[in-house]
Amino acid sequence: MTGSVHGDTVGALIASGAARLAEAGVAFGHGTSNAQDEAAWLVLWSLGLPLDSPLGDEPESIGNQAVTPASQVQVATLFEERIATRKPAAYLTHEAWLVGVPFYVDERAIVPRSFIAELLADGSIDDWLSDRTRQVLDLCTGNGSLACLAAMAWPEVQVTGADLSPDALAVARINVEKHGLQDRVRLLQSDGLAQTPGPWDLILCNPPYVNAHSMSELPPEYRAEPELALAGGADGMDFIRRLLQGAPACMSEDAVLVLEIGNERAHFEAAFAQLPVFWLPTSAGEDQVLLITRAALTDFFA
Repeated sequence: MTGSVHGDTVGALIASGAARLAEAGVAFGHGTSNAQDEAAWLVLWSLGLPLDSPLGDEPESIGNQAVTPASQVQVATLFEERIATRKPAAYLTHEAWLVGVPFYVDERAIVPRSFIAELLADGSIDDWLSDRTRQVLDLCTGNGSLACLAAMAWPEVQVTGADLSPDALAVARINVEKHGLQDRVRLLQSDGLAQTPGPWDLILCNPPYVNAHSMSELPPEYRAEPELALAGGADGMDFIRRLLQGAPACMSEDAVLVLEIGNERAHFEAAFAQLPVFWLPTSAGEDQVLLITRAALTDFFA
């Protein structure tokens, strides 16, 4: 039956759903990268099953579990909503996962997908820190996921999550409370660094960096997100220019800034040609996230 999601087992619903998503031409990139993974996410979430459920061919596999007609209708309705609205799946489930940690999200904040999360989880930043690292700023915190992950990674630090959007901060507050981090993570409304004087020992920032041409070509799933969290001006560097110029005055002597720039490396290097930076490897390669020392910024803007 073309155009619908059907099947009487979990596995059949996933296969049918994946085919339907592919046929509809939806865009991915908000937690999954392909139709199969997104279909599995939607089916398992709809049925209340763990998202890491084994889906192999073994008889005892959850993929072979029978699904009631009522639940089949529930799954089909979720797929139809995903296709009709073109909203990211995370806005439909109100849940996004980063490095195995669940976070609440809705349309008030961008769907979290920062590669900085990997660096927090695997300790890649640790060698740049010292026993004096105490104050961490997560600028452009969005739904607060990186602020929470930083607090989880380093139990001895205090984290401030800052964002211009009061709506995003309301979502971040849900996540701080969800993970019981109220004593470790504070939230602050700030236009860039304006209300965050520091001094900070570490600044994390996944800012708006999408250039104007790329913004004009974004699929609907990305247009469903707050434009404030995405658009970075003509070359994507508008926010980053202000950030890098103002950062040294807000950083302690040995502080570092970890900055995500997505696919904008060429624009970044054009804008800051002589600035020495360290590119940090992630699952998406070595040109998505960079690290800059306070000393390098101070010399560059001297």
